[in-house]
Amino acid sequence: MHYQTSGGSWGTYVTAAAAAGGGGGDPLERVERLASENAVVIFSVSTCCMCHAIKRLFCGMGVNPTVYELDEDPRGKELEKALMRLLGTSSAVPVVFIGGKLVGAMDRVMASHINGTLVPLLKEAGALWL
Repeated sequence: MHYQTSGGSWGTYVTAAAAAGGGGGDPLERVERLASENAVVIFSVSTCCMCHAIKRLFCGMGVNPTVYELDEDPRGKELEKALMRLLGTSSAVPVVFIGGKLVGAMDRVMASHINGTLVPLLKEAGALWL
């Protein structure tokens, strides 16, 4: 991964405001649009330790996710609320989409990794070739 906004080694980092193209609209529609634009999309908060762990997991697997840091977006709180509605939880991040499909939060991603279903999802989405 690589930072588009601040330089680093995670993957593609984009502020959600930049990705929105200045457009408004329903935050849930924005989440769905952003999630469908890349093979692996992570909605994150830069200071969240669970977000850091999930980014490390994907990078360690050789995946180059697109990461949207919600705390760096002036409208990030709206996206967080939309993610909470989508997940039905009180915690909005990290949230992972693979191939435009919601995988879920940290617990669902780790369960998929442990039970062996994560790698096939990544291959199917074109995020992993080996």
